[in-house]
Amino acid sequence: MHTLKLTQIGNSLGVILPKDVLARFKLTKGDRVFVSETPEGVFVTPYDPALAEQVELGREFMRDFRDAFHELAK
Repeated sequence: MHTLKLTQIGNSLGVILPKDVLARFKLTKGDRVFVSETPEGVFVTPYDPALAEQVELGREFMRDFRDAFHELAK
């Protein structure tokens, strides 16, 4: 766990992520992170929850029509 301090960035406040955190999550300048509120506090993730939901729906679709996709692949 890292302790981060809020810092002034222009007219906003932000946190500076340590280099090892950036490397672990493969984040670079300009990448987006997503913030959500949880019962435990604030959750910051590089993964878009809405996109993850769409991907799961796509996987379900592909499972439902597995035989059709198999035939089309021939």
